[in-house]
Amino acid sequence: MTNIAVKQGLSTQELTMVQSEMMNKQKSKGIAYALWFFLGGLGGHRYYAGDVGIGIAMTLTLGGLGIWAFIDVFFIGKAIESKNEKIERDIISNVKRYSSAA
Repeated sequence: MTNIAVKQGLSTQELTMVQSEMMNKQKSKGIAYALWFFLGGLGGHRYYAGDVGIGIAMTLTLGGLGIWAFIDVFFIGKAIESKNEKIERDIISNVKRYSSAA
């Protein structure tokens, strides 16, 4: 189920809460690309996206000797979009839980 379908059942106040939390927690593609450019070989963009395990592996292998880091540039945008969708789903779930408890 997409986040759009889930948000349709929310009130205006709940939607405002979701939007406010998203503004605070969402990840930026621009920052991810900047981290890749400057710290790609050390996995900086992976740490930013919350992929700590893969970030550690990239740090230890220096980005797969640069190959892994180079390939990552083509996947950063989609990875950040997926991460933001997950963050939004979690926020929606928390808002619904909060609203039903109140």
